[in-house]
Amino acid sequence: MLRILVKAFLGLLMRVLFRPRVEGIGHIPADGAVIVAGNHLTFIDSMFLSLVVKRQVYFIGKDEYVTGKGVKGRLMAWFFSNVGGMIPVDRDGGRGGVAALMTGKRVLEEGRVFGIYPEGTRSPDGRLYRGRTGVARLAMMTGAPVVPFAMVGTDRIQPSGAGMPHIARFTVRFGAPLDFSRYEGMDRDRYVLRSVADEVMAEIMRLSGQEYVDVYATKVKAA
Repeated sequence: MLRILVKAFLGLLMRVLFRPRVEGIGHIPADGAVIVAGNHLTFIDSMFLSLVVKRQVYFIGKDEYVTGKGVKGRLMAWFFSNVGGMIPVDRDGGRGGVAALMTGKRVLEEGRVFGIYPEGTRSPDGRLYRGRTGVARLAMMTGAPVVPFAMVGTDRIQPSGAGMPHIARFTVRFGAPLDFSRYEGMDRDRYVLRSVADEVMAEIMRLSGQEYVDVYATKVKAA
């Protein structure tokens, strides 16, 4: 009940302050497993997405967000886990990707909404980067449809490195569900995985209007 009340209050505050435009929200089914996959511009993308979608959206997040100490640490842990729908996973090391994938699979098998950013990290410059194949594997392992979405303008609200967010309008745009059931049982075929991931990214690019770069964003950041 507390989670519902806090989410309702924050949703009202968001609508008053930022006046978001939400397009295509009807593409998210009222029940059943669904993957929502989109671009990632800034830290607050997940929170805004959770507030515009009526159903609880679950995300993978760094476990450091819920391991803080003291009253502040406990409050942040409760907020990220209950309002933001974040599931903490240690993503460092060789097993981090597998843990994230299996967590997403479990969420979908429970008939819930799982949110994923195929780029794997926030865009370093506002462009859309090559998607990783985790979204494809999840779709093929679970049979869940993929609803692409685009966050537009959230980078103006909280630019990289900024502290407090600025007041500005933003748009969340959802596309029609993508069905990849034709690839059932092919989740280990790397060519199929690449094709599915690219199809998802093409839809995200169409919705966001971003320039596409066929390179992983992590490589650009490392350089």
